[in-house]
Amino acid sequence: MVAIAKHEQDLRKGVLVLAVLSQLREEQYGYSLRQALAKRGLPIEEGTLYPLLRRLEAQGLLASQWKAENGPPRRYYSLNAIGAELYRELSASWASLATVMSQLLDGEKQ
Repeated sequence: MVAIAKHEQDLRKGVLVLAVLSQLREEQYGYSLRQALAKRGLPIEEGTLYPLLRRLEAQGLLASQWKAENGPPRRYYSLNAIGAELYRELSASWASLATVMSQLLDGEKQ
């Protein structure tokens, strides 16, 4: 029997950055981001999300700030100009890749 879980995990890893960037077009804090992704069918563990957010911020793709509005202080993240440009470029790459993969999976010839 093929261990599908490992292959599915590898597949998810490849799309997480694009998924997170897509949801940070609007400001979000960690928990709200997790909820947004889960609501759209891509749940993500805290132990994966928070290191990814820190890495993306260290790469200069995100802006963040602490806010305490109607509750405990939370760190809000959003795309900065460089992150928004990367998001546009990755979205275009994804669209191209999805088209190719659909053709491959459907057995179509070019």
